[in-house]
Amino acid sequence: MKKLAIILVILLGVNLAYAGDGKQLAIGDKAVHTDVKMKDVSGAELSLSDAKLENGLLVMFSCNTCPFVVAWEDRFNEVKEWADENEVGMIVLNSNYQKRDGADSFEEMQKKAEAEDYKFNYVVDKESKIANAFGGQTTPHVFLFDGDMKLAYKGAIDDNYKDAEGVTQAYLKEALISLGNDDQIAITETKPVGCGIKRKVD
Repeated sequence: MKKLAIILVILLGVNLAYAGDGKQLAIGDKAVHTDVKMKDVSGAELSLSDAKLENGLLVMFSCNTCPFVVAWEDRFNEVKEWADENEVGMIVLNSNYQKRDGADSFEEMQKKAEAEDYKFNYVVDKESKIANAFGGQTTPHVFLFDGDMKLAYKGAIDDNYKDAEGVTQAYLKEALISLGNDDQIAITETKPVGCGIKRKVD
């Protein structure tokens, strides 16, 4: 019984570290902190509002070394193409505050962006401000907002992080196309799959 209690305490601690205060934006909620400037790997400072296009904005929480990110990242530039085709902006945030002096430092972010030839803005979410406000849970975790910056889809990129050829449900792609065509999004929420964000918890 004592061992079980210890395990529960450990699990609770892990959950808190990954999910912050547990709050998460719901479908239909408006984005917050949209004017907060964040440092991009190019050295420029930009906000969510700066990155938004006519039909909305895709916000993705990511990092440098998570195995799930590594498995999915060869699709990231394709996601950017889908977003561009549908007049949706795209910005990728690194919220791993606890690893900022190591694997997720700004310098390592720059190296990652260059090595993977990222075609999108990759920015520092200082002190995990946006991740905590949105309820970002994992890397990756996507939040797609419409032209009014209301949340239209959140969750995973697709249903197969291991193999792009094995994808049977391209959740994000379909959501972007629906948004671009001003159609109703069929699947608005899926379970995010990835490593827990190593956030700052107040």
